[in-house]
Amino acid sequence: MFSAFAPKLKAQQSSTDWPMFHSDPSHSGTSTGNAALTPTLLWRYTTGNMVASSPAVADGIVYVGSDNDNVYALNATTGSKIWNYTTGGPVVSSSAVIDGTVYIGSDDHNIYALNAANGAKLWNYTTRSDVDSSPAVANGAVYVGSDDGNVYALNATNGNQLWNRPTGAYVWSSPAVAEGIVYVGSDNDNVYALNATNGNQLWYYPTGGDVGSSPAVSKGVVYVGSDDNNVYALNAANGAKLWNYTTSLYVGSSPTVEDGVVYVGSYDGNVYALNANNGAKVWSYTTDGQVASSPAVADGILYIGSFDGNVYALGASPTPSDTLFIIIGVVVAAVVIVAAAVFLMFKKRLKTTKNPPLTPQNSTSVVFAI
Repeated sequence: MFSAFAPKLKAQQSSTDWPMFHSDPSHSGTSTGNAALTPTLLWRYTTGNMVASSPAVADGIVYVGSDNDNVYALNATTGSKIWNYTTGGPVVSSSAVIDGTVYIGSDDHNIYALNAANGAKLWNYTTRSDVDSSPAVANGAVYVGSDDGNVYALNATNGNQLWNRPTGAYVWSSPAVAEGIVYVGSDNDNVYALNATNGNQLWYYPTGGDVGSSPAVSKGVVYVGSDDNNVYALNAANGAKLWNYTTSLYVGSSPTVEDGVVYVGSYDGNVYALNANNGAKVWSYTTDGQVASSPAVADGILYIGSFDGNVYALGASPTPSDTLFIIIGVVVAAVVIVAAAVFLMFKKRLKTTKNPPLTPQNSTSVVFAI
């Protein structure tokens, strides 16, 4: 069932930081940091509400949002609070930390830029609905989606709008940026490629379901999941479909691409490894719950959470057999991941029965260290 294919590291990547959602603007989902091979609790910090935001790590500080309306900066070694900034709504968005500034969205409809050292607000930009999308920062611009149906590009220094592109549906997907192009999904079932400078649409690809998955871009190919049960590989230049792989249920997980393999989860309970060139299944691993979590790779091990209450670490066995080395039962950490995924799924279902996007315009939780 399994192959010798296992996650490997980018030889050229030297930093152990994880400064934004899925590591970098192209959403590689990989790091050169050492893998946590034993489930040792180093510290935990109690926020007082659910933590659906994914942490970013930069220069020894962990940045994360909470449903108690706050953004936190925590000492990565001790977990002690350095500062917190209070917004006007739950913070589901994950931060991007670039050049001493923290960029993050809030359900108070704002995108914030905060001083990474002390949490002082540098600027905020107000959209017309919740900002659950996680910002990507590249070439002096902040790219992010909003539930008002728009994709925004903002000046990273002062927050001035550079452009916005209406999609007509919620934009939960977090933009990926590569080679001057912004790639993002929308709940109107489409994947978009937009000119990063002016927002002009270069192409779009229609799937058969909502695209809340965040694209990953590697070697001229865009990989993304859809609620039509498929994982897609699209030509980054023109949007032509190169291949698709069909799972048994929604694919809300955001893919990670490493060493010719695409790793992604599905609501059918499986973690998939697919050949990046042709979409052929390399292996799959079945959990006991839906997999909405997005995989991360560090030191040759793939980490992912499941609704079954477990965090899994999947890697190559040191023996000739194809048995996977699995670390299961880091329940304290899994509670956060699974609760976050359940919250997002519940919130999305709520929104589908409530107000649609506006007409487009031109439980106590803790943060853990394992």
